[in-house]
Amino acid sequence: MPELPEVETTRRGIAPHLEGQRVSRVIVRDSRLRWPIPEDLDVRLSGQRIVQVDRRAKYLLIQAEVGTLISHLGMSGNLRLVEAGLPALKHEHVDIELESGLALRYTDPRRFGAMLWSLDPHNHELLIRLGPEPLTDLFDGERLYERSRGKSIAVKPFVMDNAVVVGVGNIYATEALFAAGIDPRREAGSVSRARYLKLAIEIKRILAYAIERGGTTLRDFIGGDGKPGYFQQELFAYGRGGQPCKVCGTTLREVKLGQRASVYCPKCQR
Repeated sequence: MPELPEVETTRRGIAPHLEGQRVSRVIVRDSRLRWPIPEDLDVRLSGQRIVQVDRRAKYLLIQAEVGTLISHLGMSGNLRLVEAGLPALKHEHVDIELESGLALRYTDPRRFGAMLWSLDPHNHELLIRLGPEPLTDLFDGERLYERSRGKSIAVKPFVMDNAVVVGVGNIYATEALFAAGIDPRREAGSVSRARYLKLAIEIKRILAYAIERGGTTLRDFIGGDGKPGYFQQELFAYGRGGQPCKVCGTTLREVKLGQRASVYCPKCQR
């Protein structure tokens, strides 16, 4: 599943080509995504100028003069720019054609993504209960410490909870916990304030660096500009179970936490 850096990479790739452009028409070839695409999306969006392309957690917000298209890439979705009128292939479900002659094309083989319309996106039911963005001043180690008190849940699924902080998915939680030296199995309530301060710093650092590197390409993700990400070449823990730790050489172990695979170093993380 594309994580926050991949979604931000997509946003940065498509925004310069969308912002200020007027939509000429919307072509929906298959509306059967996680939730059905609104039947009147073409009527609502066509003729409007796109004001801004923003992101909230893993949702892309394509803001028009009146209303906002909320898009989620799901498990296998991607958005890329093509020439308007380019014949569509299988799984290319939606084209948003622009007066510039380009079209924003949404592809999603598994159809777990979303394209929804809202006049008040930040109060939409999918967004209203989300926690703070990790790369803002609203998120820090103090928040992690305070929210974790009394919790017996393992620290990794705790930091992956979107009510605590958004966008820290499996890949980046694994990497941040490795960098902070925290065993992902440790109870969230047992982690000290000092270690949460370190973890928050590492979450911010790793996410920012992954965005700079274009995200992490695993399986299906392709950025909005057609370029894959390269951060996967620098992973220390994620997907490396059974391999030697890049820091100490100890064999990395893999366990299941919250139904997700989690890799850690038994020597570097405690």
